[in-house]
Amino acid sequence: MTNPRHAQDTPQGRYYTDPAGGPALVSVTNVLGTAVAKQALIPWAVKLTVEHVLDNWNLLSSRVFTDRTTVTREIKAVHTAVKDHAADLGDRVHTAAEHHVLGAPIADDPEVAPYTAQLVRWLTMWGVDLDADVEATEITCFHRRLGYAGTADLLIWLPTGPGGRRELWLIDYKSSATRRAGSVYPENTLQLAALRYCETVLLPDDTDAPMPAIERTGVLNLRAKSHALVPMPADRTAHRAFRGALETTKWLHAAPSSYSALLPTPAGLRTAPRKAA
Repeated sequence: MTNPRHAQDTPQGRYYTDPAGGPALVSVTNVLGTAVAKQALIPWAVKLTVEHVLDNWNLLSSRVFTDRTTVTREIKAVHTAVKDHAADLGDRVHTAAEHHVLGAPIADDPEVAPYTAQLVRWLTMWGVDLDADVEATEITCFHRRLGYAGTADLLIWLPTGPGGRRELWLIDYKSSATRRAGSVYPENTLQLAALRYCETVLLPDDTDAPMPAIERTGVLNLRAKSHALVPMPADRTAHRAFRGALETTKWLHAAPSSYSALLPTPAGLRTAPRKAA
């Protein structure tokens, strides 16, 4: 996960501090991580674990009776290591994309370079002029009234309207080493809707500006050998759905972590009736 300006990691996930001095704002990704079930994660983790065991069967089986605890710990950590590496790669891809759009130097990173090349290819195919067509990159968006915030990867003008009219797009980068370029998740729509309907954006000097009127939203999937811009219907209906997840997140974050058990008090105990002689 990238580290946007004003974002802070807390025991309850990421929150944004408000330069204006208001209460902390829960991040959009925190909301989705807390209140939206990731149905594919468990089968994915099981698949990775089983493949690791089968691929390393001889080595593991020779240790399982002499060092069962360590072997178990190693197997349990397989999917976490893969997930952490994918998240780190995503962060580096986002950073490289931001630097390219801004014309800033990009770190030499052989693993990231193919993804950056696909971004450059996409920009070239659409005839994007970085100076004229990019409205903003990695810009912080606030919705103080509802209590959330997030960071938009890219606001860009593309000639997708009738007759080639330029439309303002809100685009979120997604990178993956395994998923096909055209694949998206439903919660991607919720993320885009949350950002689209924010009330303000923060300028570099931390002053507010109105959120630009977004006409189209989509996910730009970057892969090592391909890319795809997938339009997403991040409309008011999707925003209402996000607001439901937002309320669930706020409730969960405010709820106690434990509750006291109820035990009978002596005064409340009922005396057993005597049996007739």
